[in-house]
Amino acid sequence: MKKALLLTALFAAFGAAHAQSATYAVEPTHTQVYFEAKHFGTSTNRGRWDKKEGTIVYDKAAKTGKVDVTLDMNSISTGIGPFDGHLKSKDFFAAAEFPTAKFVGDKFTFNGDKLVSVSGELTLRGKTNPVTLNANSFNCYDNPMLKREVCGGDFEATIQRSQWGITYGIPGIPDSVRLLIQIEAVKQ
Repeated sequence: MKKALLLTALFAAFGAAHAQSATYAVEPTHTQVYFEAKHFGTSTNRGRWDKKEGTIVYDKAAKTGKVDVTLDMNSISTGIGPFDGHLKSKDFFAAAEFPTAKFVGDKFTFNGDKLVSVSGELTLRGKTNPVTLNANSFNCYDNPMLKREVCGGDFEATIQRSQWGITYGIPGIPDSVRLLIQIEAVKQ
């Protein structure tokens, strides 16, 4: 009898601990993914991906979660059509062969109650490598228009594009690329 009560208590505690996690859908109009890359030591080339989707599972109490975001590589936009075409080519993203990029992160790091980073893996051009997104800000609030909780923030990382086989133009176009992510997700 004691064993049954102990198991019941453990299952109840496990269920209660997991009942706090919630799923959030990435809100595309308040989510942007930008890149910045130096151009032969002069100016900085910038662009973004216009189509993105994903979910975030977040447990505030346990300080855990999972991020799963996909980018449509054919939606790259620099504002210059021919440059967009070159970035979609095999020299860079090979978007015809690899139409999506995906970040899946499940290691949330906190300093007290403040989220400081999310670590996971970025799959790009068919290769997967670890990436840590550093949080510049993160917050949740009750959205007055949607009548739902929204969580989001600003994140950034610097990656070495050669890890994904993107070596065109190195060293004139440096290996280091800065990613800037502005994200908001709506509780489902």
